[in-house]
Amino acid sequence: MPDLGLVLALVTDPVVLGLIVLGTIGGVLVGALPGLSSSMAVALLLPFSLYLEPVPAIALLSALYCAGTFGGSITAILLNVPGAPPAAATAFDGYPMARRGEAGRALGIAAFASAFGGIFSALVLLFAAPLLARMAYGFGPPEYFALAVFGLSMLSSIGGEAPLKNLIGGCLGLLIATVGVDLTTGVERFVFGVPDLYDGIHFVPVLIGLFGVTEALSQSQNLGASLESIGVSATRLPSLEDFRKVRGTILRSSFIGTFIGVLPAEGSTIAAMIGYNEAKRWSKEPEAFGKGALEGIAGPEAANNAATGGAMVPTLALGIPGSATAAVIMGGLQVHGLRPGPYLFEEQPSLLYGIFISMLLANVLFLVIGLVGAKLFARISLVPKTLLWPAVFVLCVVGAYGVEQSMVDVWIMLAAGFLGFALKRFGFGPAPIIMGLVLGSLVETSLAQSMILFDQDWTGFLSRPVALALFLLAAGSILFRPTRALVSRILTRS
Repeated sequence: MPDLGLVLALVTDPVVLGLIVLGTIGGVLVGALPGLSSSMAVALLLPFSLYLEPVPAIALLSALYCAGTFGGSITAILLNVPGAPPAAATAFDGYPMARRGEAGRALGIAAFASAFGGIFSALVLLFAAPLLARMAYGFGPPEYFALAVFGLSMLSSIGGEAPLKNLIGGCLGLLIATVGVDLTTGVERFVFGVPDLYDGIHFVPVLIGLFGVTEALSQSQNLGASLESIGVSATRLPSLEDFRKVRGTILRSSFIGTFIGVLPAEGSTIAAMIGYNEAKRWSKEPEAFGKGALEGIAGPEAANNAATGGAMVPTLALGIPGSATAAVIMGGLQVHGLRPGPYLFEEQPSLLYGIFISMLLANVLFLVIGLVGAKLFARISLVPKTLLWPAVFVLCVVGAYGVEQSMVDVWIMLAAGFLGFALKRFGFGPAPIIMGLVLGSLVETSLAQSMILFDQDWTGFLSRPVALALFLLAAGSILFRPTRALVSRILTRS
């Protein structure tokens, strides 16, 4: 256990508290803007966080992550335009409530459910991450390689109905990770005589390109779109009767969201959809869903925010990102010279517990901020896109250049943005590519070390029970959907 006095001193420092407040406000604003996401905002802020100490920097990014997930519910309820993908399920019942004059009640339920889910998952993170890290102390290179393969296999179910495209995207990320000089053999790979590429392609420019530039290009196609705005006179706390009606839904969805978040490569969007479906399945009035049911708001909002803390569990304890945004935060730890994993709990316990407490504070803050300022935040969504997206592009360029003060990084950012835009048109998302890029070095390094350990005999993996179990889980993850589809076709024919 760290020195709790030192942890509290770190977190209660006026600078850290101020950054948590700014990150929370910024996260709600970003989430409320259709098209922007917490992943993109964290990626844009990452280069600027280099000028901060590790604790303030990660506290800022974590607060932005938590609050951004909630912010999407504001425009989902008021405009029927989810500010972020996890808020899509919230719009199903939130917008009908707003149209019948209950926007304040809907926003109040969303704020409370999101805060409860986030606090619940942060408490789980506080206790589960150290336990998982202690279990991982016995991991060697074979176990880490198997764990990375398992994390990549989860890409097949990261979202949508295109598991093959997700796996292809993950492989593309792995390919990008191989650029540079191989530390094992000294061979130059894909550097094309450019000295800036000898150390590999930097993580931050690719992130900014895939999230920021890709989305800017996508939004440029919808500059003439108009939104129907519904006013809200006040945002109030739910009544005691509302609390009684949704308390079971919120608690159930908090468990669901935390569990989904812990799974590598899953995320808030999947958690929100499952939370909504389960809320409807357990409801005494399922016929009210889609027409303005309180449980239809509480279920997805509690689940998607609970997934944020859950996603940080494997990120911090094992170095396996639990979501795309967690992968960006993991990149933030790496650029500050910290390697996520079990040894981080021994080497930097105060930093980690500072992150835990920062996430707790962020969830409490966005409850207050969301209730007081939802009306104002909703107006931010009316900023003309012709002003918003050029500003985002400028931030992308500045952020990419600021990492190493290299124009090569700017070109990499632009190339990643155009590549992401082209792939998006064919149904490929950025998250699998990011996951492959983040796990690429771990896959390559642990495989090389394992083969040296086994004297180049790959059958040595079969002698490691934990590695073998992870390989079997990875195979099951990849084969689950095709097997289910095959069984369904056989049963249909019979």
